[in-house]
Amino acid sequence: MYDIIIIGGGPSGMSAALYALRFNKTVLILEKESFGGQIASSPRVENYPSHKSISGLELANSMFDQILDLGASFELEEVTGITKENDIFSVKTNYGVHQSKVVIIANGVKHRKLNIENEENLLGKGVYYCAVCDGPMFKGLEVNVLGDANSALQYALMLSNYCPKVNLLTLFDKLFAEPFLIDRVKNTNNIHITHNLNLKKFIGEDHLEALIFENTKTKTELKINTDNLFVAIGQIPDNEKFSNLLDLENGYIVTNDNMETKTPGLFAVGDTRKKEVRQVITATSDGAIAATKALYYLS
Repeated sequence: MYDIIIIGGGPSGMSAALYALRFNKTVLILEKESFGGQIASSPRVENYPSHKSISGLELANSMFDQILDLGASFELEEVTGITKENDIFSVKTNYGVHQSKVVIIANGVKHRKLNIENEENLLGKGVYYCAVCDGPMFKGLEVNVLGDANSALQYALMLSNYCPKVNLLTLFDKLFAEPFLIDRVKNTNNIHITHNLNLKKFIGEDHLEALIFENTKTKTELKINTDNLFVAIGQIPDNEKFSNLLDLENGYIVTNDNMETKTPGLFAVGDTRKKEVRQVITATSDGAIAATKALYYLS
């Protein structure tokens, strides 16, 4: 029996753990993949106080080391559901059941996929969703990035450091990222932007061989012969498994300003909840608020 179970090991979850552990509460963090969440795949974080510039992985590792030193427990397990009975939560995972008095959901969001035929078959075989993880394989080679917002531009900038040419392929005729990222991309000589492309088909069986696009304005077809595509078209929440205990809006968890859901003792923080701003600094703020309110609930 734990005081608090935290679902997700990103900045919001680790921030919640930090605050709870400092008040001598027992904390279990359940993470299905790796600690750090989305920020761990960011090549540079330049909007987090105290760091002029730091890699997302380094920032995440620092957070993780801090909560480990305070006694956090953790398991690499995927949560499949939550129930509550007699004020005790049972958190079900692919390995078993853990119990606690409080649960904080900090499971973030997952990569949005294109849902194009052959996409799943080619994942890891030319189609990638993490340039930080898989980009180094293409050092010295031409690469392609699909997307038009912050993640896509960050991927393009990172890849431009060791790839001679980076093709940034966008669906619309403009970019939707932060202005400083747009300026940096436009002033990086080896990043080439092509607008108005709608990806229609992947070519290849055992490995990606080509991409088929339709120009959204001229309706003409464009074929790009390539063995790689880094997809960065946003994220989506994964919260249906919790809908028995909370309300969802467009897949995101509805909370109040105290991070409380409609079920007492159940909180949600970070990108997984309905909110206007999704940044690492707001994620850590959510975690601090939830843990503080959880302490009141426990007492």
